[in-house]
Amino acid sequence: MARYELILPKMGESVAEATITAWLKEVGDTIAMDEAVLEIATDKVDSEVPSEVEGVLIEKLYDVDAVVAVGQAIAIIETAGENTATVTNTPKKEEKTVETAQKIEASIQDNSIKTAVDTAALQSASGRFYSPLVKNIAKAEGISISELESISGTGKDGRVSKKDILSYIESGRKNKTAVATKPAVSPKPTEVKVAKAAIPVGVDDEVIPMSRMGKLISHHMVASVQTSAHVQSFVEVDVTNIVNWRNKIKDAFLKREGEKITFTPIFMQAIAKALRDFPMMNIATDGENIIKRKHINLGMAAALPDGNLIVPVIKDADRLNLVGMTKAVNDLASRARNNKLAPDDIQGGTYTVTNVGGFGSILGTPIINQPQVGILALGAIRKEPSVIETPEGDFIGIRSKMYLSHSYDHRVVNGALGGMFVKRVADYLEAFDVNTEI
Repeated sequence: MARYELILPKMGESVAEATITAWLKEVGDTIAMDEAVLEIATDKVDSEVPSEVEGVLIEKLYDVDAVVAVGQAIAIIETAGENTATVTNTPKKEEKTVETAQKIEASIQDNSIKTAVDTAALQSASGRFYSPLVKNIAKAEGISISELESISGTGKDGRVSKKDILSYIESGRKNKTAVATKPAVSPKPTEVKVAKAAIPVGVDDEVIPMSRMGKLISHHMVASVQTSAHVQSFVEVDVTNIVNWRNKIKDAFLKREGEKITFTPIFMQAIAKALRDFPMMNIATDGENIIKRKHINLGMAAALPDGNLIVPVIKDADRLNLVGMTKAVNDLASRARNNKLAPDDIQGGTYTVTNVGGFGSILGTPIINQPQVGILALGAIRKEPSVIETPEGDFIGIRSKMYLSHSYDHRVVNGALGGMFVKRVADYLEAFDVNTEI
């Protein structure tokens, strides 16, 4: 018999740790190869960790809600094979917690991961460790290190977990801090902060706790609005040629490729071309620095089964032909609907697209997906009476039209660039060749 270490796998270049949310197997259970052993969550996505061997689970190295660094052993599986890696010295949980903290701290100091928080120090003056995710939430909520010190942690060695800080916030921490930080001298009237009044709940009302994903989305959206100066530009687009072309080829495409072709891949291809034309829309901001991306990785907002949205990423979208783009869009949308996205599927986006038209909206003002600087909303396609210009004169005809809504960060993108970019996308769509073959 041999002992095999189940390792927390790498989940994208910007993910350094994950929280164990559930064990799917108990000690003594038999595990098949590729069978899921536990569920984990990062600040990006939930996922399962499968076993790479067949055997029996003999030890769990961490409990539920523990924060574990990528590359750390999380369980021991006993196998019947002779060539399976053996564990020569399995550290105790306490030792692993310290080791995890040190590795995460070292990786941040080496700039090997990026987070939305100030990572100059992951430990407070008292030496208490806070994970990047906890500090990210704290920054979004305006919670200082000194206030973090006052939160009771339920994690190992009293560590403040994601659950702890969210519970602290939900329990009305603003009311608590208003009393704790009352100044000795009365502030000026303009400086007085009024505590938020409790919302009354009627006897017939239903209180529904937000899901973990819902809370994360809420924090990200608020942080984005507080970070970027959002400005919008809108362009109306005549997509009659695209509608007619798709109606002509969709049945043959389905028969040949075994999947449907929608309007989305056509739009994504036009957006990727426009980003290549305007590379300063394909950037990120880091404080007072601008990071100009060399790859065009399009994020595509997709609905999850619980109604929340997630943004899987099409890598190097400008290099895909229409068939490749269609397959990429369909694959990511399908796996999002079925909760099959891997953490790496949502990493590395440089620009995001959201389809508000899928819900019947003709316009939208989407919130920027940080640290990107732009997001484009696709409105519903509608038939409208339009003026058609011809050499013989103008006349009224029925055309298929839609609106493109471009939100961009006015700190680094001026109105000219934001407007020219979305107009270029419209130009590509209106110039679509009805004779295109795929």
